[in-house]
Amino acid sequence: MDDVLSARRDEIGQRIRAFYECYPFPTYESMDSPTTLAQKAQAGVFASLLDRQIPYNARILCAGCGTGQLPIFLSLTGRRVVAIDFSLRSLSEGAKFVQRFGLKNVNFVQTDLFALGLKIQSFDYVICTGVLHHTGDPYRAFQNLCQLVRPGGHILIGLYNRYARIPLAARSWIFRLTGRRLDRLDYVIRHTQDEAKKLVWFMDQYANPHETSHRVDEVMRWFAANGLECVGVVPRLTPGAPLREADELFEPVPMGTAFSRLVGQLAWMFTIGREGGLFVMIGRQP
Repeated sequence: MDDVLSARRDEIGQRIRAFYECYPFPTYESMDSPTTLAQKAQAGVFASLLDRQIPYNARILCAGCGTGQLPIFLSLTGRRVVAIDFSLRSLSEGAKFVQRFGLKNVNFVQTDLFALGLKIQSFDYVICTGVLHHTGDPYRAFQNLCQLVRPGGHILIGLYNRYARIPLAARSWIFRLTGRRLDRLDYVIRHTQDEAKKLVWFMDQYANPHETSHRVDEVMRWFAANGLECVGVVPRLTPGAPLREADELFEPVPMGTAFSRLVGQLAWMFTIGREGGLFVMIGRQP
């Protein structure tokens, strides 16, 4: 049975790797610079909070970094960042940007979440968003990442939410019938001018060869099974209570009851559902 699961995991990994060799994500624009990357990141509350609340001397792993925009942003103020991915083309895009601007604090490494080859308990923060749901075994990959977090460190896991992803599933059905003729039904495409960015977003969201979706309670069980304290979730589960600039990402917040968590996730269909339905769970290693 283990051999069968391993073979399926490897087969999915090969398909996903081939996909991102064709469609590295996210794309860079010709005028991008460290300054413009920082401006874009800081325009989003979550990235801005990460930048303000992760200490400047922290050692960070960005797992499944894609083209490396988040790790580059986090490295600009002196943090030491290791950025890993198994798509060589994606890593090359990030490495070219780093070389072009002479950036020093981020290193790109090609590796696999199932064979990391990194030192145990060597990072203060492990960030992996938009990645595990494209693997053949999200929980196993999560377990591997947990081993890399230092005592007292944090892990941030971003996954597609089962409920927030429902509107996208409906749009996906329409696109299967119409191709890209009605792609403006997608919020991100409707608000993007660059045609290359539109294509990469469409392919990543609607033509990806493999993905799964997950619930908050499921990931809470992942944390508990690996001895992690569940610190919180982004976005907040209380409907009408968005993430704010004053929020503390790494301070524990109440997670409510199973019913309130369900209601909160259903409400996500009308918020994060328009941009892919990605939620981030934050855990702390005791």
